[in-house]
Formats: sequence, structure tokens, C-alpha cells
Amino acid sequence: MRPPARGATRLLSGVGLAAALLLPVAAPVTAAPPARPPAADGNGGQELPGMPSSLDPDTDRVACTAASEEQAGSQDWSRQRLDLARLHRHGTGAGVTVALIDTGVVPDAAGLDGRVTARGVAAEDCVGHGTFLAGLIAGSGGDVPGLAGVAPAAHILALRGTDERGQVSADLVVTALREATEADAGVIAVAVALPSRDKELTSAVAEARRAGAVVVAAATPDPPRTGTDQVRSRTYWPAGEPGVLSVADMLPAGTRPDDALPTTGIDLVAPGAGVVSGGPRGDGHYLGAGASVATAYAAGAAAVVRSARPADSAVAVARRLTATAYPADIPQLDPYAAVTTVLRDPGDPDAAVGSARAAEPVSVRDTSAADRATGRATYFVVIVSAAVLAVLWAALALPRARARGWRPAGADGPGDK
Repeated sequence: MRPPARGATRLLSGVGLAAALLLPVAAPVTAAPPARPPAADGNGGQELPGMPSSLDPDTDRVACTAASEEQAGSQDWSRQRLDLARLHRHGTGAGVTVALIDTGVVPDAAGLDGRVTARGVAAEDCVGHGTFLAGLIAGSGGDVPGLAGVAPAAHILALRGTDERGQVSADLVVTALREATEADAGVIAVAVALPSRDKELTSAVAEARRAGAVVVAAATPDPPRTGTDQVRSRTYWPAGEPGVLSVADMLPAGTRPDDALPTTGIDLVAPGAGVVSGGPRGDGHYLGAGASVATAYAAGAAAVVRSARPADSAVAVARRLTATAYPADIPQLDPYAAVTTVLRDPGDPDAAVGSARAAEPVSVRDTSAADRATGRATYFVVIVSAAVLAVLWAALALPRARARGWRPAGADGPGDK
């Protein structure tokens, strides 16, 4: 007589097979998030000096940012997150001029030689911040190709929006915007942020947009050294102007930094902590952070899109950057998707960015109904599986129990000896 335990073993094997076949069918499918980047120090733990966005305005003597004696040995997390190696197989920003409004850019800085136009004081960069950002937009990476910018074939037009120490000036920003418009820049990156709006600034932004420029601006100033706990949320300019892409900084986890200045109306976030780039003096590298860094990355992405799709209007380029962003609480810049994604005709592209800031910058498909249906299907499969197993148990176990006279398996009956 075959031991009843063997039949039970086969029954359990059948149960396991049924579960393996049925349950994965009912499991919901979710989009995978971007790959987790390395630590936010940007260089696998190597110490690099920080790049300031401004110098102390209260000192009598101006001491420019010293040359870094340290060099990064590999690509940082921000470039991995933006997938620049794959992006550069589809576009590098060739033929596009990016006007960068910040502290100036040194034309012959490492990784930028031959691709920077800077006149007068714009060719000087005591702070070093503008040169640092230029490397994120259009740098070649120098001895570390993995540290190339988003659009390494683009041209930089350096313009000053600050004084020598990096203190922002509304008059200088307005003048720089008009110079960028006259130069027919395809992208204008305003890496500084003003606390108030005036008619001249509004007019200069409108002129740039009418001329066909994509205007990208920092959603906030870079955080002050004194902390931001008591700072109220407010709009900064020109990021708050209609049609301007307002860009803020994010950490590797996709969240805003704790010390980020509060604001509303952000269109995109991009890497803005532990980001590596060069400076105006020497071949060394620095670490930078803030909304200005994120703005440089977004401007580089706009340049690559403009180069790859020269027939697209500035509005279409801005819409493409927001519509292809990785969906999150605040959409995250995805340059590769912006260049390669095929978008449907939006009907009214001006609704993507502009005066209608209440409109969502990213349209994400509502999956709640599908999720509920998937949940019901899962429960149905489980219930049906349980019913089938009950029937199988009854069909196999009950006849054997009847043959044993309903005694437990293994018990000796009168006729078993």
C-alpha cells in the first residue's frame, strides 16, 4: 500500500505550482524609479572644496575663490541620474548658444576653451560660480570625460547678473537679458534670483520670449549661510515670470534640501547637491549646490533639445522638458527622455508653461481605476485558487480516509497486522 504522505507531498507540490503560475499574473506592474545614485558628496567620498555662489560683501578686500588642488576621479551622481552618457549619443547641443547670467565665465577655463564668448567684466569671474555652471552646461570634462556637461557642443555667452562678489543686481540682470536677446541666444539661463519684480525685468523677459529664447531661471536664490527655518515662502524673479521655466534643486533621493528656500510654482527639479565641476583657475574640481546648479542642468537639456529639434518653438521645447520629466511630487528633469520621447500634439502648447501656472507641468495617467481592478482580480484569483484546492483535497483525501475507516494516517487497524 502506498504511504499516504507521498500523496500529500504531491498535493502540496501542485499547490505551489498553481500559486507560482497564478499569483504573478495578478500582481500590479509599476514603473521603476531612476537608479539609486551614489552618495551625495558627488565623488565617492573624495573631499573637494565647495564652490561659493557669492563672496562676503562686508570685507574690505576681495579675495577671489582659490584654485582647487583636488581633482575628481570619476563621474558624480548627478550625471548618472541624468543619464548623460546615453543622452550624448542622441545630441550634444551643437549649434545652440546658451546665455548664462551669473558671475561671469573665464573663457579659457579648463574644459571650456574655444566655446565661450565673454566681453568686458563678463570674462572675469572672481567668485568662480559662473565658470562652474558653464562646465555643467557645456564643459567637455577635460581629463575626466564623465564630468562633461549636458550639452558639451553648445556655445556659452557669458553675461554678468551680479557684481564682482556675486551680489545680484536687478539692473544687471535686465541688461544681461537684453544682451542675450540681441545675441539671438537659443537658451537663456538666469542662475540668480531676485526677491522682487519690476516692469523692466518683466519687459526684458517678454522680449526674450518673443525673440524665441527658452528662458530658464533659478526658482530661488542659493541658500544663505544663516539658515532658512524662519523664511516665508515667496516667489522669486524672473522665475515667476510667465513662460519662464522655474527650476529648483533636488537631492539624490529626489527631495528638496532641508535648507532650500521655500517657494511655489516650480516647474522642474534637477540635481543640486554634491555636483562636481571645474572653476576659473587651474584644473581642479569643486562641489556645488543650489537651484543655480539645477538651472544650469536644465539649460543644458534645453540646448540639446533645441539642437535635436531645431524646428520646435521655445514653447514646444519648454513643454517637452516638463512633459517628459520623471513624475514625482515635483517633476524631475530627464534630458534623455526629452530628446527621444515622441509626444502627442498638445493642441495648445502655451498651456504647458506660461501665465497659466495652475496647469500641471506633467500629465500623469490616472491609474487608480486600474489599480482597483487589479486588486479585485488578485482577490478573485486567491478565492478561486482556494476553492480549487478544497475540491482537490476532497477528491484525494476523503476516499483514502474512508478506506482507513476514518482512522488517522499511520494508525494500525485490526486488519493491518
